[in-house]
Amino acid sequence: MENLMPTAVLKANRASGRTITEQFNAFDAHNPHVYRALERMAARRLAAGATRVSLKDLFEDLRRQLPYGVAGLNNNFTALYARRLIDDHPHWAGAFELRRRRAA
Repeated sequence: MENLMPTAVLKANRASGRTITEQFNAFDAHNPHVYRALERMAARRLAAGATRVSLKDLFEDLRRQLPYGVAGLNNNFTALYARRLIDDHPHWAGAFELRRRRAA
């Protein structure tokens, strides 16, 4: 299968030697406000009647809401945040589409 990831991203990941999960855990530890904001945003959408929630949409909304954005908020983290939200709120499981993970 052809690798569609940009070369610069591949080099950065190889250089750091860290998996996406390790990068996510480090980011989340330094930015707990991001998870809390995503949790509030998802709760509001579901309370307003949404049956599906897109973490990518929440990421973009969060970027717009914060005056200087969030340094290091990587779109590769969306699936990990979705899984964490479902772990913490199992009744939200049907609102998020999850795919099988290919890597740690």
